[in-house]
Amino acid sequence: MKTIIKKYLVAIIMLVTSINYANEKATSINTIDGKKVRVEFKAVKKGHTLSIKNEDGTLIYSKELKNSGNFSQIFDLSKLEEGNYTTELEKDYEITVKYFAVLDNKISFNKEETIFKPVIRAENNLVLISKITFNKEPLKVSLYYKDELILSETITRTASETILNKVYRVSKEKKGDYKVIVSSNDRSYLKNFSL
Repeated sequence: MKTIIKKYLVAIIMLVTSINYANEKATSINTIDGKKVRVEFKAVKKGHTLSIKNEDGTLIYSKELKNSGNFSQIFDLSKLEEGNYTTELEKDYEITVKYFAVLDNKISFNKEETIFKPVIRAENNLVLISKITFNKEPLKVSLYYKDELILSETITRTASETILNKVYRVSKEKKGDYKVIVSSNDRSYLKNFSL
């Protein structure tokens, strides 16, 4: 039991560190000449993904960042139809989402939010899931063994909880390939592992 508590503390420390890391980074998006936008992120890491999606969630642009450091790029959005869009920077433990609208040949940025990804770990015959959440969105967990669903659960948080923690024990006799899918905020996160 002490080992599980220590592991949760490590997961919480990782998430708090990533929050502090995110707070130190400067992000700016500036509109240039109506439909051109300069997107800048400081302290990005190689492998982070920048994407632009329309309001239906259709991917319009995606780029995996090749270098760590500062990122700056000008996007010509003059071909976009009127509507609502998002830019998303997907990092190790979080996704920074900026909402913008195209209306009358002009771009206006609305709100920004940070979505924290769940931390999913498998050790011995335990599956540990932690997720920071500031809304009341339920968390759906599906656990598969050799592509067969063996557990499905929807977890809701109480008003005072900001971190959801869940531990699942799988049979020591069932050696092989497992898959966990965690869904929240209309997003799904996948973790494959073997025991």
